[in-house]
Amino acid sequence: MTRSVRYENTLIGLMFLTFGTIFLDRMAQFYLAPYLIPDLHVNNIQIGMMASALALAWAVSSLVFGAICDRYGRHVILVPAVFAFSLMSWLTGIVHTFGEMLLVRFLLGVAEGACYAPVMAIAEAASSPHRRGINVGIVVTAAAFVGQAVAPVLTTQVAAYIGWRWSFFVAGVPGVILGFFIWKYVEEPLIREGEEQRPKLGEFLSLLKYPNMVLCCFAGAANLTAIFFFQVFSPLYMTQVAHEAPTTAGFLIGAGGVGGAFAGILYPAISDRIGRKPILLVSSLVAIFFPLALLVPALYQNLWLLGAIEFLFSTNAVIPSLVMVVIPTESVPLKLAATAIGATTLTSELLGATIAPTIGGIFAQRMGLAMPLEIASGMMLIVFLLCAMLRETHGRKVVTFSSASAR
Repeated sequence: MTRSVRYENTLIGLMFLTFGTIFLDRMAQFYLAPYLIPDLHVNNIQIGMMASALALAWAVSSLVFGAICDRYGRHVILVPAVFAFSLMSWLTGIVHTFGEMLLVRFLLGVAEGACYAPVMAIAEAASSPHRRGINVGIVVTAAAFVGQAVAPVLTTQVAAYIGWRWSFFVAGVPGVILGFFIWKYVEEPLIREGEEQRPKLGEFLSLLKYPNMVLCCFAGAANLTAIFFFQVFSPLYMTQVAHEAPTTAGFLIGAGGVGGAFAGILYPAISDRIGRKPILLVSSLVAIFFPLALLVPALYQNLWLLGAIEFLFSTNAVIPSLVMVVIPTESVPLKLAATAIGATTLTSELLGATIAPTIGGIFAQRMGLAMPLEIASGMMLIVFLLCAMLRETHGRKVVTFSSASAR
């Protein structure tokens, strides 16, 4: 194995772990909600507000720090940001009021949003042209594998044995370790081909001329709405309505996370052969039934069967890679590729992860905890309809990058 291939594999592994740790810290508050509500004296609306505050900070921070890292480099932004979100995770473990929690989670969103652009840029730059799709897919899938599979099991088990505050302390440890590895081993990528053609404001607005871009923005927002409605309110539904233990909720959510991780790699790989659109249609259609399974009381009599259903139906993890990265970059000119990713990310985070959780909290408070799960299913139907209108982009020449490891 040559040094360049070895460096590429090592770097993708580091970016996978980093992105996964980001989502470990981001999602921990949702899985620990059954503990937070009585201890911090908060309600379902305030749980949703915490998620919205973090997502708002993430959306704005990813755009701002994305521009900064394009000018000053990825490495110089990523390393401090990784240490910062670890610190914010630890601070979450010492809050005592809703206001303190809201502030700390907002600051966590700022730090994690600052990691997003450099993580993706470094992963792309280090990838060989023929491995770019699968490498980006692997990194993106870390959100499902760590954030939805490892996080619910780890955080609920720690909380059950030594308290929920220790869950946030534990969640912050991997970031510190990864920060040192990134500082020591990750090289600054070479400049992206054509990067000198930075789009102006008018060109950014011209993205709206591309039908796929508009569809991807709304499909990404609908998908994130479904994901966050599920992640925020499914633990509460399972513990308060289905009367299951928090550890059982963690197991079931974890099963979906593992399934999402497999689907998030397998389905995009298949799309390289048969096209993006068929994969999106299948994955969004299957994901309609993912949250609905938790609403069937009889399934809780056989947790392994319910876990298997969650594993197989958690295909909404496929959507972000294709809708927020691959299709946008294949639909617009080369010089607008990065801007296209930023646009879908910003729109999806603002609509799907910032506004939606608070709205979900209102529905949960007034109409019951089953309602957010039913809405999540409806959102996946909307994703299916939007994807049905997409133009197939498979076969178009995608953006390629020079690798720092090829020097």
